[in-house]
Amino acid sequence: MEAKAVARHLRVTPMKARRVVDLVRGKQTGEALAILKFAQQGASEPVYKLVASAVANARVKADREGVAFNEDALFISEAYVDEGPTMKRFQPRAQGRAFRINKRTSHVTVVVATEDKKEAKK
Repeated sequence: MEAKAVARHLRVTPMKARRVVDLVRGKQTGEALAILKFAQQGASEPVYKLVASAVANARVKADREGVAFNEDALFISEAYVDEGPTMKRFQPRAQGRAFRINKRTSHVTVVVATEDKKEAKK
C-alpha cells in the first residue's frame, strides 16, 4: 500500500529542503520522524509535518480498503523537492539603484509504502 503527501509553496529554498529530505529518504517512518524532530535545519519542521501527514493518509487509506494497518511497516519510498514559484522583491541600494532579492519556494512530496511494495519494485 502507498500513500502520498504534498506540501506546496513552502517558503524554504529547494536546496535547503533537499538537504533535509535526503536525511530521511528510504528510512522507516518512525526513525524518519525522530531524525526530523531533532534536526537543526529550518526545513525540518515542515518536512516532519509532511511525513506525519503521509502516515495519516496511509492509515485512512488502509481503513477505507479494509486492510490491517501497521505503522511500523511503513517506510519512505519516495521523497523529493521541486522548485516552486520565486517571489521577486527589490531592496534599495546606493545612488538610486535597486537590488533584486529572490524569495524562493519549494514543493515537497513524500510517498510512504509498506515493505511488500518494496519487494514488488525489485
